[in-house]
Amino acid sequence: MSETILADVLGEAGAPTGRVVSPFEFWPAWLFYAPIVAQWIGLGLRYGDFTLPCAANPGIDTGGLCGERKSDILDLVQGEARDWIAPYATFRTGAGRAGNGDAAAGAANGAADSGADLASARAAMARAGIGFPVVVKPDIGCNGTGVRLVPDAATLARVLAGFPRGVGLVVQRLIPHEGEVGLFTIRRPGEPRGRVTSVTLKFAPFVIGDGRSTLRDLILADPRAGRIPQLYLPRLQGRLDDVPALGARVRLVFSGNHCKGSIFRDGTAEVTPALTERVDRIARAIPDFHFGRIDARYESLAALRRGEFTVIEINGVGSEATHVWDPDTQLRDAYAAQFFHYRAAFEIGREMRARGHKAAGLRALFGFWRRQKRLMASYPMND
Repeated sequence: MSETILADVLGEAGAPTGRVVSPFEFWPAWLFYAPIVAQWIGLGLRYGDFTLPCAANPGIDTGGLCGERKSDILDLVQGEARDWIAPYATFRTGAGRAGNGDAAAGAANGAADSGADLASARAAMARAGIGFPVVVKPDIGCNGTGVRLVPDAATLARVLAGFPRGVGLVVQRLIPHEGEVGLFTIRRPGEPRGRVTSVTLKFAPFVIGDGRSTLRDLILADPRAGRIPQLYLPRLQGRLDDVPALGARVRLVFSGNHCKGSIFRDGTAEVTPALTERVDRIARAIPDFHFGRIDARYESLAALRRGEFTVIEINGVGSEATHVWDPDTQLRDAYAAQFFHYRAAFEIGREMRARGHKAAGLRALFGFWRRQKRLMASYPMND
């Protein structure tokens, strides 16, 4: 993370208490989410539909609960709000790799596939006016799986070769600001304005070389990374024996996802009228969008407070109020935030159902979930 952004957060958003990992931050998912699943079941029984939140954003497949295409949501944004989105384009990896035939023929066909994918990606970038560096990410997926930072054409060819055939990908201009933020917004049907209910400031962890220690040793010695090395060591396998130079900063993760090892801090105190206005204008630029999270990059906390940021992704009812993963968050406060947001999703879904919109239904939702799960299992590991 940049020293400027880091100083902003530690100096203005509150100095750390000394806790680098909260007691529940890396509990097994089944354990942490068990009460939330219980709440979901209870609300589903109460309202007669376990998929009712899908109706909260009827213009998005499953309301954005799972299996939706990222590009489909961005495509819905209308008017001036489109200027606040990082330029992006979509394409699909080519059809059919070579089978179990001649090895030389297989290698030749594989190379042809890679060349065709690179040409498709470059053509999509040209249409959108995008140059390197870029971010490549699966169009269907979550939790940052398969997201890659691509600085040049050679890296792009290598990245594309790791994806299976027939997969939709998004290529997006890299916004160079170090600050990343998740802005959760809720607007009840019929209300003229929405609210920002959660702000998460996201930072990529790094270690600094001393000219003697290997990258593995630096990670294991880090106060936070050393507590959760399983998030970093597999991804950096090919570099763990490198010895970073004195003062060299080594970033441990690119994607701003907690489960990949990014650091999250509660930035809800940063909400201003200007920030709320910008978030609301983006949300209202999407037809019938009432519940979700806007992920963006910003230059400084002062700029963020002024509502100055660039959108990189918009998520629907599958979103989470991720500020709960701040190490200083208490467990009771984390559950209070989760219960509030998912209860709101059901209530908005009920209101939209009364207006004639339908939820996804369990069978359709299962189909979207199964497709997403299958695709995510096929994506390459993040750098």
